[in-house]
Amino acid sequence: NTTQIPVPNAAMTTPAIADSPEPLALVEVASGLASPMQVVAGSEPGVLYVLEQEGTVRVLRGSALDPEPLLDIRSEVTAGGEQGLLALALHPGFPDDSRFYVHYSNLDGDTRVAEYRAAETGPERVGELLAVDQPYENHNGCQLAFGPDGLLYLGLGDGGGAFDPEGRSQDMGTRLGKLLRLDVDGTGTDWEIVANGLRNPWRFSFDRETDDLWIGDVGQDRWEEVDFVAAGTEWPLNFGWDLYEGDEQVEDGELQGEGELVGPVAVYAHDLGCSITGGFVYRGADLPAMRGRYLYGDYCSGMIWSLRLEDGVVLVFGAAEGSLGS
Repeated sequence: NTTQIPVPNAAMTTPAIADSPEPLALVEVASGLASPMQVVAGSEPGVLYVLEQEGTVRVLRGSALDPEPLLDIRSEVTAGGEQGLLALALHPGFPDDSRFYVHYSNLDGDTRVAEYRAAETGPERVGELLAVDQPYENHNGCQLAFGPDGLLYLGLGDGGGAFDPEGRSQDMGTRLGKLLRLDVDGTGTDWEIVANGLRNPWRFSFDRETDDLWIGDVGQDRWEEVDFVAAGTEWPLNFGWDLYEGDEQVEDGELQGEGELVGPVAVYAHDLGCSITGGFVYRGADLPAMRGRYLYGDYCSGMIWSLRLEDGVVLVFGAAEGSLGS
């Protein structure tokens, strides 16, 4: 039996690929990187931080890479597949507040989140903020990001294995399959579970203008999904996995935890891709037509899309490989 998750004020959609009269070309910004996983912008104009999967954080100034990385923990990282140095978050006060945070797979393949301080003599490790054992090599989740509330958010996958075999995503006794947050300026390392029911939230982001949260959650066999949490929504929430994949019920059972069930605002089937990579809402000034659109892609097909919420309706703009739809 299958049922549909009710999605208030949103429309489910599988995006059709639309031709763009004026496609936006992808251009090379820098070269010489090894398996770049993430690009992070701080408050310094023209400076970007690029994570390499094997365990380094490179500093990109314009199109030139600094000869020395901000961080090199290759000796502490298991890299390959879905493991490695996975995410970086700069403290909101960076670089005046020199703290930064990384999420990586340690030599045993388990999840670690650590705090560092940037210093002229090299990065200083402050301490470990989280340790989670991983039962499989995949579905580690990925993203670290500071929210508009100043707290550090982390998305963890369900621990791997097809169809979440141990039911971890709905198990409130584990941090796997959860969205967590931590007050890094407080005391202790008490991570709060704010959402469960996630399969593998590879990337999420907060809209820097509205504070809304967007999540790209990788699917199993049928659906890749985009989840949306409007600013001011009361936590906790439940995104439904492993009872639901996309908006389709795929297993019988009862949802766990106290969170309200939330369905995705957009899905696409595996004829268009097989692994969503969430992105950002564009808030730049150079492309007015793109303002307010959430941009996301698919790892398998190389497709890139954008979508916009208008009066509770999801409008999806398709793109061919290597270009963006208008």
